[in-house]
Amino acid sequence: MNSVLVKTLTAAAWLAVPALIGRLSFGADAGWAIFATGLLLLLGYQARNLRRLLDWLGRPEPGEVPEASGVWDDAFALLHRRERYLVHERQLLARLVVRYSQAGRALPDGVVILDGDDRIVWCNGKAEARFGIDGRTDVGQPIANLVRQPEFVKYLAARDYAGPAQLKTSRGADLTLSVQIIPFDDDQKLLLARDITQAERLETMRRDFVANVSHELRTPLTVLVGFLETVRELKLDPDRARNYMGMMADQASRMQRIIEDLLTLSSLESAPQPPWDRQVPMQAVLAGVRADAEALSGGRHRISLDAQGDWDLLGAESEIASALRNLVTNAVRYTPAGGDIRLIWRASEAGASFAVEDSGVGIAPEHIPRLTERFYRVDSGRSRDSGGTGLGLAIVKHALLRHQANLHIESEPGKGSRFTAQFPARRVAASQQSSGVAA
Repeated sequence: MNSVLVKTLTAAAWLAVPALIGRLSFGADAGWAIFATGLLLLLGYQARNLRRLLDWLGRPEPGEVPEASGVWDDAFALLHRRERYLVHERQLLARLVVRYSQAGRALPDGVVILDGDDRIVWCNGKAEARFGIDGRTDVGQPIANLVRQPEFVKYLAARDYAGPAQLKTSRGADLTLSVQIIPFDDDQKLLLARDITQAERLETMRRDFVANVSHELRTPLTVLVGFLETVRELKLDPDRARNYMGMMADQASRMQRIIEDLLTLSSLESAPQPPWDRQVPMQAVLAGVRADAEALSGGRHRISLDAQGDWDLLGAESEIASALRNLVTNAVRYTPAGGDIRLIWRASEAGASFAVEDSGVGIAPEHIPRLTERFYRVDSGRSRDSGGTGLGLAIVKHALLRHQANLHIESEPGKGSRFTAQFPARRVAASQQSSGVAA
C-alpha cells in the first residue's frame, strides 16, 4: 500500500515539473494548462488500465492478464502470481480427480455415486456390469429406474442403510450381490455392490458338508447303539451274538473309513504344494493299484492293465497313488460281478493320463458335474451297500488339482464309465526304471 502511494505521489510530482517550467516561461495560465493536460492524461491512463482489469475479470482467460507500468504494474504482477498458483492448483486437482477415478474403476466392488435424489453421478465398470447401467448415458438417471429388483427398491426407499441388502441378478451369470448405501457429503451417497456368489456357495457347501457328515456318522452310530442295547439287555445264543458283533464291526469300520477319508481331505487342503523335483515310480504305483483292485474284487471282475510310455510323474507319491487307487476302487465297487475293468496308462513328454474303464451301470449326465462333491451319491443306498464313503472322488479331485491335473468323466447309463486323470507335461519326467509293466 505504501509503494502505491509513493508511486502515485511520484507521478503527480512529475506532472508539476513541466507545469512549473511552463509557468516560468509563459505565465501562470500556461503552467496550469500544462498541469491540467498532464493530469487528464494520467487519469486517462488509469481509466484505460482499470477498463482492461475489469474486462479481464469479466472473462479471466489464462495467460491473458494485462501488463502495465507504474502503479498498475504491482496489481497486474499480483494477478500473474495468483493465476500461476491457480493453474498449479487446477493441475493438481485434475491429477487427483484422474487418480481417484482410476482407483474407483480398479476396485473389485461395484461403486455408484448418487446425489440427494438418488440420481447417478458416477459409476465404475464393475457397477455397469452388475447393474446393467451405462456410466456415460445413464448419468442423471434415478437408480431405481434402472435397477428394478423389488428388494433393492425397498432398501432404497426405506432409507435405513445400517446394513447391506442381498440381490440376485441374472445379468451374464447368476450372481448374488451384497449391496450397501453409505451416505456422505451431506446429501450424496455411495452405493457399493460386492459379489458374494462364491462366498455364498462356500457357505452352502459348508452347511451341506456338516449335514452330510452328521448323517453319514449318525446312521452307523444308530446301528451300533441299537445292537449294543440288544446285546446288553437280551440273552443271545453265541451264533446270534457273533452275528451282531460282526454287524457292529462293519459299522465301526465304516465310521473309521469316513473319518480317515475326512482326514485325508483335510491334509490335502492344508498340506504344502507337492514337490517338483521328486520322481514318482509309476511302474511300481500302477502295479500296486492293480494289486489293490484285484484284492478288492476277489476274482469277481476281469481286471487288466495297459501301460505305455516309459515316463514317471513329479510330485507326491502318496497323493498320486491315493487318487489312482480311489478311481480303481470306485470302478470295482460299482461294476457288477463278471464285468470288465481296464486300467490304461499313457505317458509321453507331452503329458500323461491314467484312465479307468468299466462295464458298470453307468451314470446319468445330470449327475456327472456333481460327482466330485463330498458325500454326493447317484444312488445312496447302493453306495452304502458297496462300502463307499462318498468322499473318494473328492479326494481324487483335490489330489489332482494339487498336481495341476484334471479329471474327465465320460459315462453312459447301461454301458459303463471312463474316468481319466490327465497330467500336464511339466509334471512328467523320463522313467529311471526299465519298462515292463505287463497287461
